[in-house]
Amino acid sequence: MERVLREAADECDLVLSSGSTSASAVDVIYRVIEERGELLLHGVAVKPGKPMLIGTLDDSAYVGLPGYPVSALTIFRTFVAPAIRRAAGEPEPAGATVAGEMAVEERYAEGRLRYMPAGLVTDGDGDTLVYPVDKGSGATTSLVEADGVVAVDPDTEYLSEGETVEVRLFSPEVRPPSLFGVGEDDPALARLLDRVDRPRYLGQGSRPGLRRVRNGVADVAVTSAPETGRVDTEELGAWRREWGLVVPEGNPAGVTGLDSLVDDDLAFVNRTTDSGLRTSLSNALATLADERGVDRHDLVEAVDGFDRAVRAHESPARRVLAGKADAGLGLRATAEKLGLGLVPVGTETVRVLAAPERIDKPGVQRLREAVAEGRDVFDALPGYARSDKA
Repeated sequence: MERVLREAADECDLVLSSGSTSASAVDVIYRVIEERGELLLHGVAVKPGKPMLIGTLDDSAYVGLPGYPVSALTIFRTFVAPAIRRAAGEPEPAGATVAGEMAVEERYAEGRLRYMPAGLVTDGDGDTLVYPVDKGSGATTSLVEADGVVAVDPDTEYLSEGETVEVRLFSPEVRPPSLFGVGEDDPALARLLDRVDRPRYLGQGSRPGLRRVRNGVADVAVTSAPETGRVDTEELGAWRREWGLVVPEGNPAGVTGLDSLVDDDLAFVNRTTDSGLRTSLSNALATLADERGVDRHDLVEAVDGFDRAVRAHESPARRVLAGKADAGLGLRATAEKLGLGLVPVGTETVRVLAAPERIDKPGVQRLREAVAEGRDVFDALPGYARSDKA
């Protein structure tokens, strides 16, 4: 590290590095700067991005960015980029801010200036709502979902629902999506969303989708879970999809169904607990346990890999394709797309559920129309059918 940094200092006016900026036994960058240059600052009272370094190395300026991506971006945008522009005599780029009301309450009491990644959505009246998307400084999905940041004063303990905040947008071109949905990762849905202008969809699973609608953040939830709990919603449309155990072409292990998964020595890959497809699997295992007169947990423990979970709907199948598993939880459409086999277990209904107060949003209405007109989508995907036909 020392050699690389000193070579960079010989060639550059400013040296940037990312990572190894904290003070643990394995974080050594600051020691290099102390020994071969001058360490002027180690740490700032900002979240995310506290472990920042500023110093000199030979005749060059040095800035050490934190290693976590959200922290690195925050520190670079807040401190480094403006300093580079001033040193180069360049003006600040055109920025933009937007005011909106907090969609949910957000608590914070760490005594540091916080740059909270935030997303934008409009309510049923077209007013702008702001919701936090901070999932930790190491979660790159915070950047994918965010439209900008809200600066939260160190003395602020919480932002209340309905409180007006100002969002510093990442780009002047940022606008709230016409439709904000959360729920199942589904290939038919992806094609239907292509027919909606400027949608934002997060394939996080049935439970997060219902939770986001209940909290007043998302417009729609897409769920394959059999129960929706106490969430007040209006159904926009539904379809059915065939699911089962994805196996290599030719089914070399001779998988016949859930019995093989439980009784044979098979390496299995599951979906995460938020997935409705995993709920369908759990229910099927419960039925098998009743048939055998045993406890469901005994069958779950007998499955090698039941807790080996991945989020995206294609991921288990791709593990099978790569030879890393004998079977994976998945859809017929995915299996045929990847040239794999499927041992069918059942079908499940995927429902698009809208928050009643958002039902008149143009994006929500366009999604309703897309589902109603989507016969070509369902016909093109193996194992799919409109729910009114299934």
